[in-house]
Amino acid sequence: MSDVLLLSRFQFAITIFYHFLFVPLTIGLVILVACMETQYARTLNPTYRKMANFWGKLFTINFVMGIITGITMEFQFGTNWSEYSKYMGDIFGSPLAIEALVAFFLESTFMGIWLFGKDKISPKFRAFCMWMVALGTNISALWIITANGFMQNPVGYVVRNGRAELNDFWALVTNPYAWNMFFHTVIGCYIVGAFFVMAISAYHLLRKNEVEFFKKSFKFGLLLGLFAATITPFMGHQSGVSAAKYQPAKGAAMEAVWETGKGQGFSIVQIPDVKNEKNFEFLTIPKLGSFFYTNSFDGEIVGLKDIPKEDRPNVNLVYYSFRLMVALGMFFMALTWYGFYLNRKGKLENSKRYLKITIWSVLLPYIAINAGWIVAEVGRQPWTVYKLMRTAESVSPISVPQIWFSLISLILFYTLLLIADVYLMLKFAKKGPAALEEPATEGGAAHVS
Repeated sequence: MSDVLLLSRFQFAITIFYHFLFVPLTIGLVILVACMETQYARTLNPTYRKMANFWGKLFTINFVMGIITGITMEFQFGTNWSEYSKYMGDIFGSPLAIEALVAFFLESTFMGIWLFGKDKISPKFRAFCMWMVALGTNISALWIITANGFMQNPVGYVVRNGRAELNDFWALVTNPYAWNMFFHTVIGCYIVGAFFVMAISAYHLLRKNEVEFFKKSFKFGLLLGLFAATITPFMGHQSGVSAAKYQPAKGAAMEAVWETGKGQGFSIVQIPDVKNEKNFEFLTIPKLGSFFYTNSFDGEIVGLKDIPKEDRPNVNLVYYSFRLMVALGMFFMALTWYGFYLNRKGKLENSKRYLKITIWSVLLPYIAINAGWIVAEVGRQPWTVYKLMRTAESVSPISVPQIWFSLISLILFYTLLLIADVYLMLKFAKKGPAALEEPATEGGAAHVS
């Protein structure tokens, strides 16, 4: 692997990692703020308005950081991956253009109305604005994942004059791989948002600060987290079936399957030996692997030995990232269900151990969702566009010093943004609703119907 290719891949990985620190929270937190606004519109209880304002402030900080990191990240398609842009521009440009024209303007417009006019509009319109922002963020995710879905499973295209051209837009938007990715990713984002609200609420509940406010906030996060964590295994199962069907090398790497065969087990504890193409197995559930990847306990999984070595991904990285994601997913489900039990028993705010575990768990959904993207992206290697264009063919003809300069500059820039984001988040999260400047009007601001 050339230095230019290696550094370009590393730079893109760094920038997408930073950007993806903000995107999941944006998608997950906006749903909760919209629900709080809806409750305020239904009940006119000022507590819900206060909740929407507090969590909306944190959402706004994260939303802005996500926009900044996203814009910077896209420049790399022209600077570091120009050959990819030439080959894929006709296809990749369509969903990204729709995302910018429809989704971004939708969420930005209504976010601006909510942010600067929420004290001048009616409760119902406040809720409507936030639901439009939520719709915009999900539409944005859909179109970006549609573009990525083509890279995973190319459909609706022809190759003319050495470049891919879109000839069936409907096939692009109905790509089954993309839809499985979308639902699995968005549900993971909901878990990020839910645990964020739960952790901050738990922090204040332990300190008996604004107990009623944070009890309600915790319940909002808990219900979303419970829903998302419970259905995540089903979404993950469909993603596994898609991987094995459309990218056999990825499916085999996720389970470190070397020999093609039916009725494959699912390894709980296993060490892949890539050099000798075998595994050291310690704990395996018989036939579960075949079911996970084929929907049949006797289904056949293609082994890595039947795939040329030059077409295989990094088996260890894919295998362990997948195991990490699954293990954390099980933990999220256990934690939310136990929280639901404590809430039903009226013991939630007094369970110090549970609240402390919740606080320390706030970063785990970020780890899980990034592990999932490692599986998705590293598992596709060595292809940028599966079976059409290799990553080595996608890189720009630039020099190593140029990449080092841009890499160091981006790392410094993103690190400063991250420090600013963490500082602002911690500042307002620790202050709680006391940091809000509430208008004096009883029950809320003057309403404009």
